[in-house]
Amino acid sequence: MSTVVPPSSAAPRLWHGYAAALATVVIWAGFILVSRLGGKTGLTGWDIVALRLGVASLVMLPLSLRLPAGTWRDPKLWVLAVIGCLGFLIFVYLGFKHAPAAHGGILIPGMQPFLVTAIAWVLLGARPSRQRLWALVPIALGVTCMAVPVVAGLGQGPSTLGGDLLLLSGSLCWATYSVLVRKWVYDAWLLTRFVTIASALLFLPVYALALPKGLHTVPTSMLLLQGLYQGLGPAILAMVLFLHAVKTLGAERTGALVALVPVMAGLGAVPLLGEPLTASLVTGLTLVSLGAWLSTRVR
Repeated sequence: MSTVVPPSSAAPRLWHGYAAALATVVIWAGFILVSRLGGKTGLTGWDIVALRLGVASLVMLPLSLRLPAGTWRDPKLWVLAVIGCLGFLIFVYLGFKHAPAAHGGILIPGMQPFLVTAIAWVLLGARPSRQRLWALVPIALGVTCMAVPVVAGLGQGPSTLGGDLLLLSGSLCWATYSVLVRKWVYDAWLLTRFVTIASALLFLPVYALALPKGLHTVPTSMLLLQGLYQGLGPAILAMVLFLHAVKTLGAERTGALVALVPVMAGLGAVPLLGEPLTASLVTGLTLVSLGAWLSTRVR
């Protein structure tokens, strides 16, 4: 009698992939929570951009000394740095001064399938299938659930509308970046290094000379949290983990797990930031996550 022994390495590889995907979800949800935490302090949005780029560029600099010839003269790479890094970070960190974390969960990761589909249609002529359009319906409904109370409350006290529009602008920058990367086809590791260093070179001198600062208004622990988390977590570690998850699990399963980010960010904001979670927000978060998950299931 013969015994079939399954490959011993297959299961561990799968578990490594799931662990990497879930760690990515935690880091990205944490990015929303830590950004909103910084927004509720005396730090300006410009401060947080500077802290993130400062730490990330220090880590990336030794790894970027031998970039391929012609990299710094490639105008497309500079466009990607301005849109996908500077534009995204500036809009998002300024937006979190005025909008809660749950709104960020809906408008940043939650809106990506919707915005990427629309921008790819415009820039690449990639007309979405009927199945993909149906998958986007829950996202539209989820954003509506969030937007209706915001619009209805205009003129009745402090409004999050300005912050929401900034977050949506940041989401639009990231979606445009994603589509352009697909169109121009650059290596992910090259992009990560160049975009980080180039953005720091463009932003940090302007920040040092001209932009408002609130660094003196917060304790050192907050500066360390923002700098280390923002500069190492979403900027570097999440990228490495995400690529490992895609390689191990495939894009579809990884994308389905990443769809948990809006819900995790919204739920985490309740105990960690003391933000209220209304029925409309719960419905919006659920619908957006459902739409993001469905978008990974169709071509």
